[in-house]
Amino acid sequence: MKLDGRRESSNVEDRRSGAGKAVGMGLGGVAIVALITLLMGGNIGDVLQNVVQSGGIGMGTESTYEPTAENEALAKFSSQILASTEDVWTKYFAENNLGQYRAPKLVLYTGATSSACGTGQAAMGPFYCSADEKVYLDLSFFSSMKQQLGADGDFAYAYVIAHEVGHHVQHLLGTLDQAHQQMQRMSKTDSNRMSVRLELQADFYAGLWAHYESARFGSLEAGDIDEALRCASVIGDDYIQKKSQGYVVEDSFTHGTAAQRNRWLKKGMQTGDIRQGNTFQLSDSQL
Repeated sequence: MKLDGRRESSNVEDRRSGAGKAVGMGLGGVAIVALITLLMGGNIGDVLQNVVQSGGIGMGTESTYEPTAENEALAKFSSQILASTEDVWTKYFAENNLGQYRAPKLVLYTGATSSACGTGQAAMGPFYCSADEKVYLDLSFFSSMKQQLGADGDFAYAYVIAHEVGHHVQHLLGTLDQAHQQMQRMSKTDSNRMSVRLELQADFYAGLWAHYESARFGSLEAGDIDEALRCASVIGDDYIQKKSQGYVVEDSFTHGTAAQRNRWLKKGMQTGDIRQGNTFQLSDSQL
């Protein structure tokens, strides 16, 4: 992506310096488990609460954080992508009578941090918390994407951030909260199916952002779209399950298959029309 000279967002809360804490489960050796936790999480608030209640986060003493040049570059990149989502969604909301867009904050942290949805840890991957309207990101997740799944490239990383912002858009439009309320009254299987629809719609919204990012700023370069589509494919539930356990359990899917995630991301890129992204109106076979 061509981002030279692009502004950085003022809605970034950097908790990396002095905020890193030793946690019971690090990324080393459990990156696949980390990705599964992210991708199979469903309602992130419930996931975080369960981790805390089960004692899955082991806090130790504070560690001194010394950012590398690569980490600092990723922090700047993430801030620029967040700024782009602010520009695109603010304009899109205004032009399509969706109300006033309220930008989320991006929290950069290391190891573990607190949120209004509970305590988050790096092993859970990026997540959005609607209770405080913040996206939480430990930048080491991008290294895990590259090393464990071969999902690399700046546009692949941008897609991850845009997907979480997509959940914020769902929150602003009332979709996310309504779906979560319904999920609480459903069986586990039906709740998982609802979660898939939420996640595929967030993929669509990430694609919609990319559509207008490219049209407005001309930032996409050769290979960028392939990076994002590759990333969407390798974080599909079926791909992750096959890689981690050797078989697939469809009833446990919470984010969609590789083909579905690829399809909805691409549809958002191609149409740029939010009306085309209502995943809740379709049957399971149509997703």
